Amino acid sequence: MDLGLLADLNAERVARRAAIVVTDVTDGGQRLVREAEIGGDAMAEELDAALRSGKSGMSRTEKGEVFLNVHVPPPRVVVIGAVHISQALAPMAKLCGFDVLIVDPRTAFASEERFPDVSLVADWPEDALKTSPLDAYTALVAVTHDPKIDDMPLRAAVDAGCFYIGALGSRKTHAARQARLEATGVASAVLARIEAPVGLDIGAATPPEIAVAVLGSIIRAFRRRGETATA
Repeated sequence: MDLGLLADLNAERVARRAAIVVTDVTDGGQRLVREAEIGGDAMAEELDAALRSGKSGMSRTEKGEVFLNVHVPPPRVVVIGAVHISQALAPMAKLCGFDVLIVDPRTAFASEERFPDVSLVADWPEDALKTSPLDAYTALVAVTHDPKIDDMPLRAAVDAGCFYIGALGSRKTHAARQARLEATGVASAVLARIEAPVGLDIGAATPPEIAVAVLGSIIRAFRRRGETATA
C-alpha cells in the first residue's frame, strides 16, 4: 500500500471514521474513499452496501473487478447508569460485537462485582466522556432516571451524531426531559433522535427484557445508519 494512502487511512482510524480502500485487481491501483465521500463516488451503491455490512469483498464495475477493503471503527455502546438493565445489556452487547462502557458516578452501583469484565467508570459523565468522547459509531443509552446524570450525555450524544440515542422513561418523563434540553438550546427537531421510551416495542417488562429491546434498537440503528427515518 502506498505510504501516503496508509497515512490517510490511519488518520481516519484514529478519528474513528470509516473508510474503504478500493483496489483494482487488474493493475493493483488503490484509492481511499472516506465515509463522507461515498455519496459522490461512482461506486456509491456498492460502497454504501459494503460499509453497512462491515465486510470486505470483491465487487464488479464497468472497468473490471475491484476489492473493497472495509475499515469500520469498532462500534461502542456507552450506558449511562449502572443499573439492572445495564447488567443484562452489557454481556449481550459484547456478544454482538460491541465494545461496552458503563458510566455512573454512584459508586454503590458502579462496582466491579456487579459488572465483571466490563469497562466501568465511576465518575460523572462530563468527566468520563472527556477521555472516551462520543462519535458516530457510538450508541448512547441513558438509564439512571436522574436528570443530573442523564441530561448532559444525551445532549453530547446529539451533538456528536451518535448512531443511536435512547433514554429510559415514560412519555411524560421524556416530555419533561425534552423541555429541559430545549431550554439549553437544543432544537426540538434534533431531540426527536432520542428514542424514549427506550428500545423496541416488544412489551418488555423485566430488566433483561428491556435490555433485549434496547439491544434490538441499537442493532437496527447501526445497520441502518445513514438511512432516512422512513427507509
